[in-house]
Amino acid sequence: MRIVIAECSVDYLGRLTAHLPLATRLLVVKADGSVLVHSDGGSYKPLNWMSPPCTLTEVAPSEDEAEEGVSNVWIVQHAKNEDQLRVRLHQVLHDSEHALGVDPGLIKDGVEAQLQALLAEHIHTLGEGYSLIRREYFTAIGPVDIMCRDAEGHTVAVEIKRRGDIDGVEQLTRYLELLNRDTSLAPVTGVFAAQQIKPQARTLAEDRGIRCVTLDYDALKGIDNAESRLF
Repeated sequence: MRIVIAECSVDYLGRLTAHLPLATRLLVVKADGSVLVHSDGGSYKPLNWMSPPCTLTEVAPSEDEAEEGVSNVWIVQHAKNEDQLRVRLHQVLHDSEHALGVDPGLIKDGVEAQLQALLAEHIHTLGEGYSLIRREYFTAIGPVDIMCRDAEGHTVAVEIKRRGDIDGVEQLTRYLELLNRDTSLAPVTGVFAAQQIKPQARTLAEDRGIRCVTLDYDALKGIDNAESRLF
């Protein structure tokens, strides 16, 4: 990755035209060929950019550009169309290159698998007397996140989502219809558990007799497990 901080102006030519007047900006040239132009505001979104595949060529400024104080010109040309990004650099304040290597990808905290593990460990969160049957309970149409029993010994199927929407309720409904055909499990009730549950999903779930539970991920992580304490 190449990182350049420079006083520059930028013009985008092609399917549309856009102009950024002279100012100090951050220019990012990534290994995949993309070029991004950032200001010191606007959060993560660049002011302008060229997506790959594209090539960057550095050329000397024209006479008119040199008279205006331009020291170098970047021409970023898209490989599949006529779109072009033209960056006129007046003064370069910083220019460095860094090999970042292969990125391992984004690892999210609080994803469904982690929520499932925490809720299974603290199954009493669903109610006093609840006990775990197993996680990832296999069915012919997919695994149920958690199967457990309530205080009366009735089977409960739990579907876990980070954000609960109507699709999640429909998924749990299909599981319940199938599970209730098994006389060794029936009657099976459902719990729809998520960090956030949309109002439409809650309405649909309650209409179908499915209980909704909002999960507090931080609280689940911080639950004191007496069995794991030495004192």
